[in-house]
Amino acid sequence: MRFVGWFILFFYLGTFRSLAQSFTVVPLGVKGGSDESNLSAYALAVHDTDQYVCLDAGTIHYGIQKSIVSGVFKGEPGEFIRNNIKGYLISHAHLDHVEGLVINSPDDSPKPIYGLPDCLDILKDKYFNWKNWANFANEGEKPTLNKYHYTVLYSDHETLLENTTLYAQAFPLSHGNPYQSTAFLIRHDENYLVYLGDTGADLIERSDKLHRLWEVVSPLIKSKKLKAIFIEVSFSNDQPEDKLFGHLTPKLLMGEMKVLNDLSGGLADFPVVITHRKPSGDREENIRQQLIQGNIMKVKLIFPEQAKALEF
Repeated sequence: MRFVGWFILFFYLGTFRSLAQSFTVVPLGVKGGSDESNLSAYALAVHDTDQYVCLDAGTIHYGIQKSIVSGVFKGEPGEFIRNNIKGYLISHAHLDHVEGLVINSPDDSPKPIYGLPDCLDILKDKYFNWKNWANFANEGEKPTLNKYHYTVLYSDHETLLENTTLYAQAFPLSHGNPYQSTAFLIRHDENYLVYLGDTGADLIERSDKLHRLWEVVSPLIKSKKLKAIFIEVSFSNDQPEDKLFGHLTPKLLMGEMKVLNDLSGGLADFPVVITHRKPSGDREENIRQQLIQGNIMKVKLIFPEQAKALEF
């Protein structure tokens, strides 16, 4: 009887742990262009902690200011950037994903910038180069001010993110072949979250980058360790294929979800957060409606709003 009691207790604790919230994600910016006050950036922390990393950095200061007004964060934006943002994971170096990092760098504190080598090289050569902006990093054009240090992430092993309990792996994506973007697989304990920067569909990109990522994360979906996928849908279904520029439509996303559904054994009620909708006329609402109508896998579609925290 004692053995049975302990078994029930461990089963209960394991079930509770799997259902408990693992991550807090605060969208600092959610759009894919035009509105410079609301560009791709997501502050992620272990639930009930205040040590955040930024997944992309299009809008930082305004997103934090708005999050303070809404009661999600406390204090003053500059203080929060210096003390609570522990690093930046940059998927690719397009302006709508790095503008907030660059603009706020003079008042920031020392911390790492994480990414794949190609992305870090662009930051080094095109932004922090004493021509476009002062070199606040530790490599590149002299003199280096050494506030930021470039840290390469890898797909074959995890890297501990400094001053956090989070680990990350980086997987290359095709964003208008041969231009490269990145997916970040984030882990805390036995819980995971995956964030994709801009990406095209494998079919359009003539690539297998997404399929390789789905092969990695599908076992985590089966074991219920993956808590959410953040993935872009930039255009509605009427966008011509030759004008996608390395982005997804609702139809193309659902095609990729079908692949993942088959690999994982089912995606019903699995959280899929839709990022990077490009604002133009009714496009954002059209994307929403087309996703809802095409959701044959019955994933849990989430449309993030700036300064409204998400829990997973």
